[in-house]
Amino acid sequence: MAEKQLLIVCGEASGDLNAANLAREILKSNSNIKIFAVGGPQLAQARAEVFYDIKELSVIGLFDALKKLPKFLGLKKIVLDKIKAVKPDAVIFVDFSGFNLRLAKKINNSLPTIYYISPQVWASRPGRIRTIKKYISKMIVLFKFEEEFYKKFDMDVDCVGHPLLDIAKSTMSQKELTLNLGFYDNKVTIALLPGSRKQEIRKVLPVMLKTASLINKKREAQFVIAKSPQVDWEVYNQMIKDHLPEAKIVEGRTYDCLNIADFALVCSGTATLETAIMQKPFAVVYKMSLLNYLLYRPQVKLPYIGMVNIVAEKEVVPEFIQFSATPKKIADKTLEILSDPKALQQIKNSLAQVKASLGEKGASSRAAKIILDFLK
Repeated sequence: MAEKQLLIVCGEASGDLNAANLAREILKSNSNIKIFAVGGPQLAQARAEVFYDIKELSVIGLFDALKKLPKFLGLKKIVLDKIKAVKPDAVIFVDFSGFNLRLAKKINNSLPTIYYISPQVWASRPGRIRTIKKYISKMIVLFKFEEEFYKKFDMDVDCVGHPLLDIAKSTMSQKELTLNLGFYDNKVTIALLPGSRKQEIRKVLPVMLKTASLINKKREAQFVIAKSPQVDWEVYNQMIKDHLPEAKIVEGRTYDCLNIADFALVCSGTATLETAIMQKPFAVVYKMSLLNYLLYRPQVKLPYIGMVNIVAEKEVVPEFIQFSATPKKIADKTLEILSDPKALQQIKNSLAQVKASLGEKGASSRAAKIILDFLK
């Protein structure tokens, strides 16, 4: 049997990770398949042939996207040329909707297209559903409510549950990391997760550090910062020196940082679900440039931006977005929760419900099976 060829397109660190786990499962089922990819180090490790590295692709907001427009147009041409050259049996889009939906339009149903990890059309810019219905052959989604949403539009959709359930777990004991960092057992530990993109970290981390400094004045605490391997050390070092020199930075071990935490301040995005799966009480903190925010806010139809609150359909954890993301507000709320065992327990119970609603482990392998069946 001639080997099948797939082309995967993602654009950010989280997409690279999810695409890599999907690629591994596809190859585990059928090692004769050849996978080409627009991706990063994770996809390369998963034995995909990465023909374009996504290192410089991640954007936040419209203005950032406009600045990188020539890069995106260049990438679109590279991908279309690759499709012509290798004639894949299908293209798999992973998240990264701003680029991927435009690419799907260009492919124009000339070959099967599969979307894994849906654009958040249920939250903003619902008009995109027309593009998805017209140009995407198969949707594979992570949340039950997404499946219900697409079924309303008579789309071929399957829900596989969330791949983070297999990924979000610590790799070292609490005791080991606490010792490594020189932390005390009897002090409250707060983890800061300022995001995985440079632009995000520059906006969010100073707010988190000033918040930590205010918390420290009222209650002795120790702080660990989960560093993204994709972002240079100097982005963190300067801010920490200015605001919270005693904070410890740990690279590429987000789950270990959460494992030792009593509470976390978390940048909106995938990390809110990771923190929920780790069952740690937290607050969502998010800021973007004012112009991006003014353009983005009117498009969002939901009352929350934290995925945990969206899934729960209520405020399980407090959110501090843009103008309300002030160090004093966040510090006051954090201290209030930390000094109220009942409030802490309530958050933990709600997070356990959110985790249970994400389905069973094995999402990537279920997605791989759906894709292989679809190709038949």
